[in-house]
Amino acid sequence: MLKSRLKTLFLAASVTFLAVSLIAFPQESFDASIRGLNMWWEIVFPSLLPFFIVSEMLIGFGVVRFIGVLLEPLMRPLFKVPGVGGFVWAMGMASGFPAGAKLTARMRQEGQLTKIEAERLVSFTNSSNPLFIFGAVSVGFFYNVQLGVILALAHYLGNISVGLIMRFYGRSEESTTKDKERNLSIRDAFAALHRTRIKDNRPIGKLLGDAVTSSIQTLLMIGGFIILFSVINKLLFHIHITGFLAKFLEIMLGMMGMTDMLSLPFISGLFEITLGSQMTSQVQDATLMHQAVITSFILAFSGFSVQAQVASILAQTDIRFQPFFFARIIHGFFAAFYAFILWKPVYERFFQDGQPSNALPVMEYLASEGSRLADAYSLLATAGPLITIGSLLIYIWILGNRILQEK
Repeated sequence: MLKSRLKTLFLAASVTFLAVSLIAFPQESFDASIRGLNMWWEIVFPSLLPFFIVSEMLIGFGVVRFIGVLLEPLMRPLFKVPGVGGFVWAMGMASGFPAGAKLTARMRQEGQLTKIEAERLVSFTNSSNPLFIFGAVSVGFFYNVQLGVILALAHYLGNISVGLIMRFYGRSEESTTKDKERNLSIRDAFAALHRTRIKDNRPIGKLLGDAVTSSIQTLLMIGGFIILFSVINKLLFHIHITGFLAKFLEIMLGMMGMTDMLSLPFISGLFEITLGSQMTSQVQDATLMHQAVITSFILAFSGFSVQAQVASILAQTDIRFQPFFFARIIHGFFAAFYAFILWKPVYERFFQDGQPSNALPVMEYLASEGSRLADAYSLLATAGPLITIGSLLIYIWILGNRILQEK
């Protein structure tokens, strides 16, 4: 009872403090809201919407179940999750936060994952997409597309490492029955695809409409969190809480040979990855390697803003948030470690002075691919608002038609 009352008191005090801060800093709050809104409608909405809609249709038509049967021999031994986890992992990596959580929750609602399997899967299928790593961070903030190779390698190797560790999670809560050995069978995969499509039984128009409305509703929720945490981060800076927390971090950074100027960007990045990465790139006293290590941790931890989005999605199921949060901490340390150990053998060897020198073909390919991703990011930022407005109009039209049909 006492614990519950203390929690109530803490939540009430926090919301009251936030409201007072909004009144005390109206202009700063407004500017932060505009910044969050611009990020959402220029980049987040247009980049995630196609993936969300296509994912919903792939699930409805049974393609995901088909892929799951084929990938079962790979995903089960490595990560202790069903084969559908391979689809979630690929889509999460391609589309970025929080697609992995949305798809995992959807798989859990359909009964394709147990509770423990879903908690394992969501822990390593949420990641920054290559478009953001190369386009926004490497080029937009650091003006160095080759740095994206290090950040991407550290980020995705860290995700794999988290997945391998989380395979041991929840073993005591799982059923003691052994998993059946399943051989790769195209016939079984097609049979699962057909059964899933027949079971869904929605017309194509209904399925497409449901996919659009569900995806846009999720993206509206994501936009609200982005704006909210953009404001919170700004307010924490102006009331000097961010600076206060950074003081404790300065000692640790000094012990690792890093400048204490990185402490404030690091704390900001714990709340919002875009702002933290941008501030890290602007610290002139730090070496590029130290900036890459801090940025890798920020990208992997994903910020309380993204974690709040994931928590909201998982709350619709019985999937617990605590394992996901624990995995983000582990991912942060893994990504920072990989960025550190890969710096000399990869960046200094192949991309010295920001230019590929005697590079292996794969390194040349990654660098050129990063440049194309950066161009795609710039194009998306230009066309993003039009895509967002058009999609919202379609959503309003579909919703209006359904309301009229129900009357």
